[in-house]
Order: sequence, then C-alpha cells, then structure tokens
Amino acid sequence: MRNLRGARVTVYCAGSAKTNPVYLQGAERLAHAFLNEGAELVFGGGKTGLMGHLATSIIQGGGTAHGVMPHFLKDIEMNHPLVSDFIFVDTMSERKQLLLANTEGLIALPGGCGTLEELLEAITLKRLGQYLKPIVIVNQEGFYTPQLEMLEKMIEEDFMRPEHRNLWTVVGDPSEALDAIHATPDWDANALQMAVNK
Repeated sequence: MRNLRGARVTVYCAGSAKTNPVYLQGAERLAHAFLNEGAELVFGGGKTGLMGHLATSIIQGGGTAHGVMPHFLKDIEMNHPLVSDFIFVDTMSERKQLLLANTEGLIALPGGCGTLEELLEAITLKRLGQYLKPIVIVNQEGFYTPQLEMLEKMIEEDFMRPEHRNLWTVVGDPSEALDAIHATPDWDANALQMAVNK
C-alpha cells in the first residue's frame, strides 16, 4: 500500500461557479480524506466551482494545495487567492503536463469538457506507458456513467484491449478516492508494448 503522507495527488474537476451543491459536499469529503492522509493537492488553480471549493477546504483545514494555471486565466483573476504555491504556464498543454508530474495518482471529480479532456488524455498516456499511477474516476450521482459506457464500447469494438479496463478505477463517492489510490498498483512500465500488440 502506497504512503500518501506528503505525496502529491492530482484532482481534475469543474471550475464552473454553477455547481450542484451535492458535488460541493462531495468535494468536502475528498478534502477531509486529503487532510486525514496528509496528501497534498495538485489542481488547476481555480478559485471557483469544485476546484476552488476543494482547495479552500484543504487549505483551511491546514493542508497543502499546489496550483498550475495558464497566464491567460491568471490575467482575468481566476487564480485561487489562498494558494501560495503556483506555477503559471503559457499553454493548457503545459498545464496538463505539470498536473501529472511527480504525482502518486489522479482523481477525476465531475466537471465539464476540460475535465473530460484531461481525464481521457491521462488514460491515453497510461495506456502508452507515459503515466503509470492510479487513475480514479469518481462516478458520483452516476455522472461518469455515459463516459464509462463509451470506454466499454471501445473495448467491445476492439479499439482497446480487455486489460485496458484496469487503466482506471471507478468509485461512487469522493470519500473513497484515496482508498482506491492506495489499493491500485502502478501500471506496467511495458504498457507501450501492450498497446502496440493490441
């Protein structure tokens, strides 16, 4: 079982200010788990929506949050005011790369097209052996069910191998996400060869 005390864990989630309160409550449960484990949040740096609520809950609880944000979002003051450790980059691609760097896993909470795009890129990178850590999809309120069905269809249609179901782990509530990271082994470093031999 991996030790998450002092470890960096990435969370992808919505930055939209219009967020269902049930998801905000879920973010609070995830923040509580971060604080209990002593894990450090790596996130997109936003001050609104799930993104902002999660970071605020962790920081106000005495935890640590690391933000990564493009300059163009900082220029319109989207950066979280309580986050002291920020990296500002030029592009969204640079942001995604740094969000995954030196982390022990990533968690996807509900979100919009940006969250979905980040999640699918991470799954692709893991399939190709470029990211080996656990990927946890939080299917709170069935939010990700359509996407999970799409991934299953890709396997059924032979665009992915059955083994690729193990690229991600699904939990039903944010409170379970860090437990899933604990329980999930790193992906095989020879994953690229598996992808070639699909």
